[in-house]
Amino acid sequence: MPNMPDMSDMPDMLELGVLDQSVIGPGESATTALWQTVELARRTEKLGYSRFWVSEHHDSGSLAGSSPEVLLAAIGAHTSRIRIGSGGVLLPHYSPYKVAENFRVLEALFPGRVDLGIGRAPGGFPLSSLALRGPAAPVQDDGMPDKLRELGAYLETGQALPAEHPLHGLIASPRVASAPEIWLLGSSDVSAALASRLGARFSFAHFINGEGGQRAVAQYAASFRPGMLGTRAQASICVFVVCAETDERAEREAKAADLRLLYQEKGERHRPYPSVEEAEAYPYTEWERARTAINRRRMVVGGPERVRDSLQELADSYRASELLVVCPIADFRARVRCYELLAALFLRRSFG
Repeated sequence: MPNMPDMSDMPDMLELGVLDQSVIGPGESATTALWQTVELARRTEKLGYSRFWVSEHHDSGSLAGSSPEVLLAAIGAHTSRIRIGSGGVLLPHYSPYKVAENFRVLEALFPGRVDLGIGRAPGGFPLSSLALRGPAAPVQDDGMPDKLRELGAYLETGQALPAEHPLHGLIASPRVASAPEIWLLGSSDVSAALASRLGARFSFAHFINGEGGQRAVAQYAASFRPGMLGTRAQASICVFVVCAETDERAEREAKAADLRLLYQEKGERHRPYPSVEEAEAYPYTEWERARTAINRRRMVVGGPERVRDSLQELADSYRASELLVVCPIADFRARVRCYELLAALFLRRSFG
């Protein structure tokens, strides 16, 4: 039997990272949302978070982050230590060569700090997907392994493209001494299997799918082999967290996130992010209440004690040492406070 990576040695304290979606708060602009993301990166770096990722969303009325590569350049310029990355680039729509060059530029600017998180699924809605890839380039899921191998070759994380490949010998510019860490992001065991086969790090999107993640991560760890995308097994879990000073205050804040997820499921993507007051007044049907209860499996909500216990239990169930936190609170002060409270729980940082 070949040596299997040991992912069971967990540190005493969890590592925490951030995934920010650049939420456009009620009455605010996309410009404000993007600068709040930059400011949140600066603050969470001081709090001791391990990494700061930004998402890619298109044709949305409530999320401003449509170009993670551009946003990461601003975040890198306003931080100095925290790892920065995409959570993630929707590779089915793009040329691996262009993605590699974008992240080579970021690596040149911020060496040793860049994560390239890749989404396997096209994401979004049909019209935006069509606009991104063009009508002549249908998305083919079975083509993803080849696109990922090509990407790895450009980033020099694995073997070069074979001699028979039509792009053999092509160099992605600029040439720099280091390369980004490549993470494959997913919400199923399909992405986990692909990551383990190609040698990528893997982050399970518990905030998208609250079921089956533990099995996917276990299979990833057991099946991992060094490959084109890396040589070391590493897994993280990404989860929605709403933490406030009390359970009651956190539950109230989470109501807006509940309604926003419901709008998303109903295809109402152009709606602005709802306020807490809108959520409290919303006339839920029986089906909508059932959907909201199911969506809560993707969240951890509560005051510090409840959140501490729930996150530790979640990490233990995944045998994971790093959690990425998505705090779906539109109010920026409350969002910052959520990350401060988590830092006090897990990073030994206390802020009044």
